[in-house]
Amino acid sequence: MSKVATIGFFDGVHLGHRHIIDDVLAVARESEMESMVITFSRHPRLVVGSSFVPELLNTTDEKISLIKKAGIDHCVVLDFDSEMAKMTAHDFMKTILRDKYGVGKLVIGYDNRFGHNRQEGFDDYQAYGKELGIEVIQCNELTEDGRHVSSSVIRKKIAAGDIEEANSLLGYEYRLSGIVTEGTHVGRSLGFPTANLNPATIGKLIPACGVYATIVETSDGERHDSMTNIGCRPTFGGKTTTIETNIFDFSRDIYGETIIVEFIKRIRTEQRFNSEQQLERQLRNDKEKVLETIKHRKI
Repeated sequence: MSKVATIGFFDGVHLGHRHIIDDVLAVARESEMESMVITFSRHPRLVVGSSFVPELLNTTDEKISLIKKAGIDHCVVLDFDSEMAKMTAHDFMKTILRDKYGVGKLVIGYDNRFGHNRQEGFDDYQAYGKELGIEVIQCNELTEDGRHVSSSVIRKKIAAGDIEEANSLLGYEYRLSGIVTEGTHVGRSLGFPTANLNPATIGKLIPACGVYATIVETSDGERHDSMTNIGCRPTFGGKTTTIETNIFDFSRDIYGETIIVEFIKRIRTEQRFNSEQQLERQLRNDKEKVLETIKHRKI
């Protein structure tokens, strides 16, 4: 059966991406065809040798899950390698889209370019499509309340700690997932035990240092209010970044389990305190702010 498809890296599967996906779904319904998203397991810049490689908003598994959740029939993940990087847009449309995956209609984002050196544009794709029997449709740009929606904009917001703004452009709460590791137990001594994630194993962009209102999903699917500190613990002379989450009203041993931490809002930046007592008082104030923030969360 012929497919209606779109193609892209889709990092974040944000509102702009879902705007394109919605167009794919609409065209597929009207044409009585199946819908498809074609994406890549590696960012193309990793292959073409660019000096700039963005920190990612999704793991591949997260991206696939979000695309399928949007209602797409088929999500194809291509291994973007040096051979594929050499393909012209015409060759890609013929060999990959038409011959391999049966694409009959291709929905293209307003600024999307593909093929060797990304030299061609929408008019070229349309011309190739006429030759190959693929109808090429351009999707208009999505702006959210006048804001440009893109993966690069969202990365900047997360890197600056503006999680609320990032979430509004993503359409969901940004998350980190990892295995809970043993920490120094300093939090426990203050009455705030933490579940720690190793930043080196996260595989995606880590938000700016600070204290965040978060929600934790444990391996059994239960969800718990929490607060998460990202930073180097300056009060205790730390030098490496840690991700430490205090899960409220929770006592189960989850060392070695995988948890998901969803970020709602940064409530303050990282600070150095003069004593453990001063830090403990601040943590109690932080918890009150976090509970209030979660109560009024927007997503």
